[in-house]
Amino acid sequence: MDFLVNIDVDNLDAAVAFHTRAFELRVGRRFGNDGVELLGGPAPIYLLAKPAGSTATPQVRDRRDYRRHWTPLHLDWVVDDLDVALVRAVAAGARVEQAPATHAWGRIALLADPFGHGFCLLQFLGRGYDEISG
Repeated sequence: MDFLVNIDVDNLDAAVAFHTRAFELRVGRRFGNDGVELLGGPAPIYLLAKPAGSTATPQVRDRRDYRRHWTPLHLDWVVDDLDVALVRAVAAGARVEQAPATHAWGRIALLADPFGHGFCLLQFLGRGYDEISG
């Protein structure tokens, strides 16, 4: 089984600029003005142009809002060097919400992208999560 990652954004060009600069992804295909495929990670990421205030379906009353928001689903970017990745992400427009912290399994920093989505940068150390598993 494979999976695809879809990220709604209100400004497709700005989202492409952010993701290619912050995570060194590259544009695969463009789907007119509606979407862009980004490659370079373990799964394709599709940036989907969805206007602020729109709904996902007629049955959903919640509307898209690109201010900073919390969602139980987010991306963790596993990087070789958290400090280098953090500088690159911030230069591309990310906002640091929690400075890097070190744990038994590795290091983590919490950030938000310019579209209100939270994400983490992870750098595994030693045996990674195996350091804390039974």
